[in-house]
Amino acid sequence: MGKSFILVAFLLILVSIGATTVGADDNKPDDKKTPAAPAPAPKYQKPAPAPAPKEEKPAPTPAPKEEKPAPTPAPKEEKPKPAPAPKEEKPAPTPAPKEEKPKPAPAPKEEKPAPTPAPKEEKPKPAPAPKEEKPAPTPAPKEEKPKPAPAPKEEKPKPSPVDEDTTNYDDETPDPKTGSERAKCKSKGACNKKTLTCPAECPERKPKKNKKNKGCFIHCGSKCEATCKWRRPQCNGYGSLCYDPRFVGGDGVMFYFHGGKGRDFALVSDTNLQINAHFIGNRPNGRKRDYTWVQSISIMFDTDILLLSAKKVQQWDDSVDVLLVKWNGQQVNVPFTGDAEWKINTGVREVAVERTDETNTVRVTVGGLVEIDMKAVPVTKEDEKAHNYQLPSNDAFAHFETQFKFSNLSDNVEGILGKTYRPGYVSPVKRGIAMPLMGGEDKYETPSLTSPRCKLCIFQSNYESAPPANGLFQY
Repeated sequence: MGKSFILVAFLLILVSIGATTVGADDNKPDDKKTPAAPAPAPKYQKPAPAPAPKEEKPAPTPAPKEEKPAPTPAPKEEKPKPAPAPKEEKPAPTPAPKEEKPKPAPAPKEEKPAPTPAPKEEKPKPAPAPKEEKPAPTPAPKEEKPKPAPAPKEEKPKPSPVDEDTTNYDDETPDPKTGSERAKCKSKGACNKKTLTCPAECPERKPKKNKKNKGCFIHCGSKCEATCKWRRPQCNGYGSLCYDPRFVGGDGVMFYFHGGKGRDFALVSDTNLQINAHFIGNRPNGRKRDYTWVQSISIMFDTDILLLSAKKVQQWDDSVDVLLVKWNGQQVNVPFTGDAEWKINTGVREVAVERTDETNTVRVTVGGLVEIDMKAVPVTKEDEKAHNYQLPSNDAFAHFETQFKFSNLSDNVEGILGKTYRPGYVSPVKRGIAMPLMGGEDKYETPSLTSPRCKLCIFQSNYESAPPANGLFQY
């Protein structure tokens, strides 16, 4: 028993010792592991305080920064809220200041241009307003001016009847002392019932030898005088048409108009008067244009037509009369003796064709409209040689030398010659050259000698173009 007890006690001691030893052993490995444990412990503790100050440092920085833009960027505070990690907070402060810096910059930029466009828009608005007001009044007077203009123009020629005709007078017996012819005026002007006596230098109104003596011209119009004048065309005077057609206009400027062989052109076209010319000519070999002359003239007014032509002859003879005169298509005879004139009163005006020389020279008078001195002549051998016309030997190319004196032309008169009588007309021809040319063939060509139609013609009448008169040589 005693041994058993001792043995049991010894075992218990051993067991207790073993338990103590096991506890010591358990504590030892823990001591070996603890050195590793304290290493990580400080590591965790060291970074823990490190991020803490890092968080505290950025925290104050954004706080004041947020106070400045707090009123403007409210949404910017929402952006850092979803970023939980501190790592995301690091980049956040860097872009934040970048975005804040450009924002104040554009704000002043927008304020600067804003005031500038405002005055720019105000400046152009007043500018167009006066521009529209200026043209508005201009067209109004322009339309008013032409409307009253034609009215007086049409009224002027209408009240110019025979009473105002310069040749409206009655013949009286010659002066018993000098033998000069006299006439008593019947016009309603200042010359009414006055007796005019021809000067001693030209005692006759119609001298038989027109080439040597001037004729007495009795003017019962505004001039109310009796003067001496040549009764033949002056080729260098105003309103003349001679030679290979050479004109001297109402402005005194000389020019040539070639026209074309066998063609007709408007010399004058007004509301109450139209004068056409028929051209004859020849084109030599190697020439690009025709040499031309005026062979016939038609005078259209009211409802009447007076036509004068130079007959075609093979050889020229001054003693042979080549004039052909037609009134409304019917040939009339101009006597060589007595008054040597053909005259008719239409009820509106008096028309007369009187001989101013023994043959081939006449003065045509259309009361209140025009007076024309005309002479039929040939192309001379001297002219043919000088210009190399190369004319055929069986044709003298009889044509007219003419000079026009107009009354009551309107300001809008047209025609090759007529337009030169416009107020303020400036000739387009070149000055200072031997042959200044005037164009306009396409504007003034008519379908026939007795047609009042052309591109620029303005003659107004109930008259319709008649067919070419017999005896008019179209060559």
